[in-house]
Amino acid sequence: MNPNRYEPWQHIHHLRKELDRLFEPYAATGDDQSSAATCDWIPPTDIKEEKERYVLRADIPGVDPKDIEIIAENGVLTIRGNRPSETRENRAGYSRIERPGGVFYRRFSLPDTADLANIAARSTYGVLEIGIPKLTHTLSRTIKVES
Repeated sequence: MNPNRYEPWQHIHHLRKELDRLFEPYAATGDDQSSAATCDWIPPTDIKEEKERYVLRADIPGVDPKDIEIIAENGVLTIRGNRPSETRENRAGYSRIERPGGVFYRRFSLPDTADLANIAARSTYGVLEIGIPKLTHTLSRTIKVES
């Protein structure tokens, strides 16, 4: 009979590897997993505040502008679209395919100063740029408390 050495940490390491493998697809997206369950890939997006507007720039190479939907409602900006996936026939000759295809989806909370009526978007060289103007005035006032 061959004695087997009991290694209690082996089970912990195996569990850790399985958990890492399970969450690996979300690691590349950073902390924002708001879209992970509803899409095939998440485009990286830069957000910048300028004096008169907010600017979002999303990398979406290979996506036709007509396949992009942008909705602004209830203080949330939603970007949704689709990049065609490589078919099995087109994969012949490739040794590696890293660019994901399929549906993408992102949501962003907008500040109260965003002018939803005048949002403009354009796509140039695979970069979607969304300009969100700021309202010229905000509706705020001081309320006096009466005794």
